[in-house]
Amino acid sequence: MAKRTGEKYDAIIDAAVRVIAEYGYHNAQVSRIAREARVADGTIYLYFKNKDDVLISLFSEKMGSFITEMEEKLREIESPADQLYTLIRLHFEKLEEDRQLATVTQIELRQSNPEVRRGIGEILKRYLDIIDRIIESGMEKGLFRPNLDIRVCRKMIFGSLDEMVTSWIMNDYKYSLLDQVEEIHRLFISGMGK
Repeated sequence: MAKRTGEKYDAIIDAAVRVIAEYGYHNAQVSRIAREARVADGTIYLYFKNKDDVLISLFSEKMGSFITEMEEKLREIESPADQLYTLIRLHFEKLEEDRQLATVTQIELRQSNPEVRRGIGEILKRYLDIIDRIIESGMEKGLFRPNLDIRVCRKMIFGSLDEMVTSWIMNDYKYSLLDQVEEIHRLFISGMGK
């Protein structure tokens, strides 16, 4: 298998986002992804085992780089409340600026098989760990209640953001996700605060 870097690899990942967003995962043929990437069908198999591997890699690449960027930005912020605000804003900003990626991550990944879900779990865990660290830090600094169940809070935060984006997609992007940041942040802080 070829090394997963370079122009062709990036072109295939980007093409997969566009094709899966337009046709759905089950109707996104490898040949269509290859055409969109302007590579031969066989080139895809130099980088990926199968279509499931393309989807897992797409999520790992796109969300992995987003999570790394988020981690860097959050390191510059001391207040857990401000970190949470930034996490919400970056989450919405990333998906609002790339509607095709939003469609793939919110709709198509959920219809995939268990192997794909396992494959994306590692990247998703990195994201959930960021949320855990914000909650733990807020508890340590006395901003959040000391008896919070971190697991429940994490699910509340991630689930709320996830549902907001899914609802936005299902409503044909009729409003701005970024316009929701203040209210969602206020609800989280008031729910977890002392």
